[in-house]
Amino acid sequence: MAEAHQAVGFQFTVTPEGIDLHLSREVLKHIYLSGVTSWRKRAIRLKNGILTGVYPASPSSWLILVIAIMSTLYTRVDPSMGMIDSIKETLPVSDYMTVQTQTVVSAILFATGLWFSLILILRYTLKALLSYHGWIFESHGKKSFSTKLWLNLVKMLSGQRPLLYSFQASLPKLPVPRVEDTVRRYLESVRPLLDDEAYKQMETVANEFEKDPAPKLQKYLILKSWWSANYVSDWWEQYIYLRSRGPIMVNSNFYTMDLLYITPTHRQAARAGNVVHAMLQYRRKLERGEHAPMRALGIVPMCSFQMERMFNTCRIPGVETDYLQHLKDRKHLVVYHRGRFFKVWLYYGGRHLFPSELETQFQRILGDPTEPRPGEERLAALTAGDRVTWARARMKYFSQGVNKASLDAIETAAFFLTLDDESHGYDPENGRSLDMYAKSLLHGKCYDRWFDKSFTLIIYKNGKMGLNAEHSWGDSPIVGHMWEVGPTSWLPTRCAANLEIMEIADDVDFHSFLFDEFGKGLIKRCRTSPDAFIQLALQLAQFRDKGKFCLTYESSMTRMFKEGRTETVRSCTCESTAFVRAMEDEGKTLFQKAADKHQNMYRLAMTGSGIDRHLFCLYIVSKYLGIDSPFLKQVLSEPWRLSTSQTPQQQLNLIDIQKFPKYVSAGGGFGPVADDGYGVSYIIVGENLITFHISSKFFSPETDSYRFGQNIRQAMLDIKALFNVEKKKP
Repeated sequence: MAEAHQAVGFQFTVTPEGIDLHLSREVLKHIYLSGVTSWRKRAIRLKNGILTGVYPASPSSWLILVIAIMSTLYTRVDPSMGMIDSIKETLPVSDYMTVQTQTVVSAILFATGLWFSLILILRYTLKALLSYHGWIFESHGKKSFSTKLWLNLVKMLSGQRPLLYSFQASLPKLPVPRVEDTVRRYLESVRPLLDDEAYKQMETVANEFEKDPAPKLQKYLILKSWWSANYVSDWWEQYIYLRSRGPIMVNSNFYTMDLLYITPTHRQAARAGNVVHAMLQYRRKLERGEHAPMRALGIVPMCSFQMERMFNTCRIPGVETDYLQHLKDRKHLVVYHRGRFFKVWLYYGGRHLFPSELETQFQRILGDPTEPRPGEERLAALTAGDRVTWARARMKYFSQGVNKASLDAIETAAFFLTLDDESHGYDPENGRSLDMYAKSLLHGKCYDRWFDKSFTLIIYKNGKMGLNAEHSWGDSPIVGHMWEVGPTSWLPTRCAANLEIMEIADDVDFHSFLFDEFGKGLIKRCRTSPDAFIQLALQLAQFRDKGKFCLTYESSMTRMFKEGRTETVRSCTCESTAFVRAMEDEGKTLFQKAADKHQNMYRLAMTGSGIDRHLFCLYIVSKYLGIDSPFLKQVLSEPWRLSTSQTPQQQLNLIDIQKFPKYVSAGGGFGPVADDGYGVSYIIVGENLITFHISSKFFSPETDSYRFGQNIRQAMLDIKALFNVEKKKP
């Protein structure tokens, strides 16, 4: 592996008398500074750990309570109701423990115990308050008195200046829905997709499952919910992601784009230096737990668990299952450029490298004329292909020597950086610019992204950038949080997986476009949810595209619960299909009914009453118990021919889009879930822009991403025509 070095720390020469070591005073100075920085970092983590551990109280509140209790000793008032005297009796009397000292120590111990008891009471009270979700089901902009009271209580108990993990101990657990509720909602979700005979058959199978073995499976699932932090998340990570043996490129990884209209600099090395430095600053606050927790309505806290593995994390392949390797304090990153790998140190003298110093490093890499070593250029293709092939190649070729050391350097890096030799970004004069940009971020050349790393940062030749993220460790909103702030010998032969993965990449049909005819501002004036409006437009577009409806997946978050990740909203409903079929007649009435239905389903998913995660976990329990369930087999084998997701925008509200309308991102996307279906990601940007990312497969004669994009655009316009509203002029 080629290496880029910031500074040479020491030199040595071999002489007849042995090794002559020349130490540098400058190096010793920086070694000392590194040690000081390391201890300072430990002290800050300890301090923040204590602050998080006692939240919503604070160390100062302990001191105030101790002083208050001590003060009562002089007024002959005993707030402990005799407990201080009881503690005093257990303390030994000696020369060092006088009667007066015993009294003081007893008072301090009582105050400390009282303080911890109050912390537990506050936490459980806050947890009970956060278990209430009635506010989600109220109409937008209309809050009942009980909800207003609830919000004020949550705000009061949330304390001042919480740290990233301050609320983790107060978050409620994800509840296990009742089997009968889940089965009923499932049958309701498939009714518009089945004819009468097929629906009756499914209803019979579902009712049989509800009688047996569902009650037995449910008992085990409830037991798991009592014992574990979240009854879904660990199994979801293990069985949906890590045990999947297919390629993760296109099929699992997702991407995020740069700002649409702004490029801070067109100098590739300068952009890389600034972005990497910003990410290091973000990582420092993340490791110290100093970021503010994300909160719905600015009040209701959401789980921060996923953020722990954002950096210093790599997916390690295995024959039967992969695992996630997460490390701490990684001081280097690995850079890929023109077929070569470079190891770049991120610290100097106990501090992060400055942006200008990083720029110098990256410029050296860009100017390095050396050629890749045999097998080096396409090595990363192994991470894109079949997991079993990669696991066996790893065991065979990377178990010792320089190959092992080189692979360790990549897998233990803070993250992976590609200095791409192509130029991409949004070009208003090129209608395919976003399509090519998306394909480059999703798969590139198949060998110039390390798909196993938690994320690969990609800096293009023209200064634009993007990110490709591995999915098992976290979801899109987590990456979006960071994105808003930051921004020797190898294998002896060519990688065998290359042809297969190139076919996967070449088969992806992408179309991305900006919908700027109207946006969230106009949709809200139609008195409906922007997400419901878009989802109904997708149903209309799907029907016009294929002449039929299909099972539709929309991702919803469950992060109001401890270690929550996602739940499925089944967007194709009886109400939505009725609206599409009657679009030209009484479309407006049916639209509102379908939109209300969608909003209610989304809210149910957010509050732990979804369908699919519950059925998934019941299926896992059935496999452990060796129970065969035709109903669960049928449910989990149904293809999602329309898979959709909304990319969150402005989670941190760092930029006022009204004042700076050009500082907006195009969002991100993912590959199609079904071979004959579509993957659709969209981001609602400000009041007047929505960006769509559509993926499908070329080999399917039923799909065409560009055609579907045009259907979406027309569906949006047709639904808007149902309402007597116009876009406000700027």
